[in-house]
Amino acid sequence: MATVLEGVALLFVLGFGLLAVLFVRRVLITRNGAVELSVRLYRARLGRGWALGLARFSGDQLRWYRLFSFSPWPRRVLTRRELVVVGRRDPSEQETLALMTGSVVLECTDRHGPVELAMSGSALTGFLSWLESAAPGSFPTR
Repeated sequence: MATVLEGVALLFVLGFGLLAVLFVRRVLITRNGAVELSVRLYRARLGRGWALGLARFSGDQLRWYRLFSFSPWPRRVLTRRELVVVGRRDPSEQETLALMTGSVVLECTDRHGPVELAMSGSALTGFLSWLESAAPGSFPTR
């Protein structure tokens, strides 16, 4: 009986430790400000492939961290000079289940191909402001 209780206690401590690591990771990512941003990682099925995460602006880069991950590194890095917004739309009926309420989907492209981002209206305002705020002449003409 004692070994069963020890096993349960060990699982509890392990689970609590994993939650603590996720919490500390989130605090470290958001310490200088971050926004909730979903990125569509897979496009194989309509309305699927979205992952919730946190995005942090760092100079000319937008660093996106998957929310439920132990990795200290961003899963995706988008560079201002390579990112082009192609369109804006409301989420489809299937996507509303995977995205936060009130999200707007941006269809973009970068050097790797199509990129879809979903964010709230206020995050969209900040994102577009960041995208357009490059100093004049800082990027070569396209």
